[in-house]
Amino acid sequence: MDRWTIRFDYPRPPLTENQRHGWRQRASIVKKVRASARIEAEYRHQIPPLGYCRVTLTWVVATRHHRDEDNIVPTLKAMCDGLVDAKVVEDDIPLFMDKIMPRIVYDKEASPHLELLIEKAERGET
Repeated sequence: MDRWTIRFDYPRPPLTENQRHGWRQRASIVKKVRASARIEAEYRHQIPPLGYCRVTLTWVVATRHHRDEDNIVPTLKAMCDGLVDAKVVEDDIPLFMDKIMPRIVYDKEASPHLELLIEKAERGET
């Protein structure tokens, strides 16, 4: 299976469900995250068109504070849109992409960051 891991040096997800930004500020953050994912996928990692893929976002943290996985879904969504912009898949709908619920992983030795795992997959694979 072909797989790529893109590391983003965000100490925390730039977009969360709990943020209360105005629409302009939120749109600006979405644009930056989306562009960052596109550039990483298209130029740095040179991910080819996959037809269908599975995507998992992992937030690596260095403390055991309580964190909610579904709170970081907006960051995953913006990154998936960036993969579409990079032409990794045609769209981020279930016909072309399986988005796995984000994960939060504790690693006291690591500096906090996000990792986006993109795996070539077949429709219906689990």
